[in-house]
Amino acid sequence: MSESESESGLWSESDAGVLRLPSGRLVRGRGLRHPVHPAAPLPAYGVYLLGRQPPETPWESHWVRWPDFRLPADRAAARAALTEAWERAAGQRVEVACGGGRGRTGTALACLAVLDGVPAGEAVAYVREHYDRRAVETPWQSRYVRRFGEG
Repeated sequence: MSESESESGLWSESDAGVLRLPSGRLVRGRGLRHPVHPAAPLPAYGVYLLGRQPPETPWESHWVRWPDFRLPADRAAARAALTEAWERAAGQRVEVACGGGRGRTGTALACLAVLDGVPAGEAVAYVREHYDRRAVETPWQSRYVRRFGEG
């Protein structure tokens, strides 16, 4: 992490799983089943996309009930959590995570890309190119991203 990123509390683009949105906001996506390197910086805020409540974290976090391979149980609550994550990413280290870090996380990152100005029909491709080529695992997750742009 560069000195200016360390001082500002932002991710470095070289950090594992970090996605740069077109505005320059940096968000880390990850799978909770995969341990983070002990020297990796901690997030200031996390959004956790799981079917059941995640363990407590020493940083502020929000849980979105989102079963594996599915869609959020409460779409309005998911939109609010993702909007807050996008807003916070302007000046804080924000992470979005699910169990494996691809399907739900990729879908959420694509929604953040839509909030950042990427056309909804292009957001899945954007995340696959810049985060993980296998992100967004199901057709209904892709459809959710396209409809997320409708607001």
